[in-house]
Amino acid sequence: MTDELTQGPCGPVAADLADAVGPATVRVLGEGAELGSGQRDAILATLTTDALAVLPPAAGKTAIYAIAGAVLGGRTVVVSPTLSLHRDQVAHLRDAGVSAEALNSELPAGRRGELLSAFAAGEIEVLVTSPEQLARPDVLAELAAGSPTLLAVDEVHCVCDWGPDFRPDYLALAPAARALGSPRVLGLTATASVPAREEILELLGIPDACVVVRDVDRPATHLTVHLVHDEEAKWEQAVDQVTTLRTEAGPVGIVYVTTRGHTELLAERLTAAGTAAEAYHGGLRKADRQRIQDAFMGGELDVVVATSAFGMGIDKPDVRWVVHADVPTSIDAYHQEIGRAGRDGGSARAVLLHRPQDLSRPKLFASGRDAKAAALATVVEAVRLHPDDGVAQAELADAAGLSKAALSRAVPALVTGGSARQVPGRRLAAGTNTDPATAVGESAAGLVARSRERQQSKVELVRRYAEGRGCRRRTLLEVLGEPREEPCGNCDHCDSGDVGDPGERSGTSHGQPAPGETVAHEEWGRGVVQTVEDDTVVVLFDDAGYRTLSIPVVRERGLLTPV
Repeated sequence: MTDELTQGPCGPVAADLADAVGPATVRVLGEGAELGSGQRDAILATLTTDALAVLPPAAGKTAIYAIAGAVLGGRTVVVSPTLSLHRDQVAHLRDAGVSAEALNSELPAGRRGELLSAFAAGEIEVLVTSPEQLARPDVLAELAAGSPTLLAVDEVHCVCDWGPDFRPDYLALAPAARALGSPRVLGLTATASVPAREEILELLGIPDACVVVRDVDRPATHLTVHLVHDEEAKWEQAVDQVTTLRTEAGPVGIVYVTTRGHTELLAERLTAAGTAAEAYHGGLRKADRQRIQDAFMGGELDVVVATSAFGMGIDKPDVRWVVHADVPTSIDAYHQEIGRAGRDGGSARAVLLHRPQDLSRPKLFASGRDAKAAALATVVEAVRLHPDDGVAQAELADAAGLSKAALSRAVPALVTGGSARQVPGRRLAAGTNTDPATAVGESAAGLVARSRERQQSKVELVRRYAEGRGCRRRTLLEVLGEPREEPCGNCDHCDSGDVGDPGERSGTSHGQPAPGETVAHEEWGRGVVQTVEDDTVVVLFDDAGYRTLSIPVVRERGLLTPV
């Protein structure tokens, strides 16, 4: 029997809940199975409060929500990004004896009502679904009838990586959770830097959640960056790198680019050079995407040139290399994508072709004037007059005196706060938030401003990784919130002897800020040190966003103090 309270990662856990973890683990994983420390801490955290778990690939995330859900009792709703993941997770749960079903676009219309009724009646323990399903008021109402006790969001980095641009319904998870009766929320991912974690928690509406992080390093993956200055030279280099990697590391790999056009251009060039490759992006027909993924997973296709749309749920053990022919949109995306290689624990290679001019593309995405609070209040008042069919975004922008781009950037803030919901045809309809429009506008404008800071900083953190001196893995891990002192010995800089010097990182009180250290600035308030390189320090402030400071000036003026 445990003590009255068991200490969890963010506080004590009631004895009855802690005692129930063992039997639930046996049920889900079988007799003799043991939880990893990351799994156990994530479960204990979820038993007491909302939680975010950042754990390495293959850490058994399905078991975490299955066990936590069983201990909490009631039903569990799981949000997962792809149909293939839905199928895999349901299969794993059923193999463990857990009653599980998937609610998605593959479900026949007649079966949908039966499944929702079964969930409400308690006949289904775990329902795996998509964010698009939870954006439907009718689905939410029926799921709420089942009084779910746990809402698990798998691959939760999609909330900030995909939400604003590619999967807008990820932005509606916070109001969806409220509509479900505010069950416990658990986010799960393999990659989330310190700023990404803060954004995830803000967008999920759980800013005070317990965060559990376990070693995100991939030490067997060799990191290399090649600097290129010419667009044509970049594509030539990409072809050469793929040819070399196929010979030296293995035939199977993925090339990531940022646009659909680039996938097709590079796939054609690789094929012409003797490497059969297919282009994969979100603009392809569903049947074509499935064909390419099946061919790759089945060993019939060795090389895929893809946007970030390819890779979620890809668990292929013989992928030996990943090439980024375009600069990644963020360090989080980069770390997630290089994790497609070496899934079997063996050696792998990650090559980034860095053309500094490419960084102007994500900067462009973050450019332009933001919507002010008064304009957003006008938008909220307008959509409240149209609770069902909504108003076209173009019409709303004109009425509020906003550019279409400015309104588009503000939509995530309005949706996350429950002030609006997106309906087909690029329209906004009234949400569930009935606070005064002026208050809603101010809150949304603040979220937009913080989002801009994060988007701009993502560019600079990618630049720091690509152009910085010293051990690349040390720089990468610092950005991911896992500072290391020793060079890795498995990157191009370490190969050349340019391991760098992390310095006497004894802390701000000694004049040298350290990554992960909490500091305070007289004007910008509280913040966390992100990276330290040469004579500059990047700090993420709670209210002022990212700021890059000169370390000599910090020392001279005492600009940062430890908290």
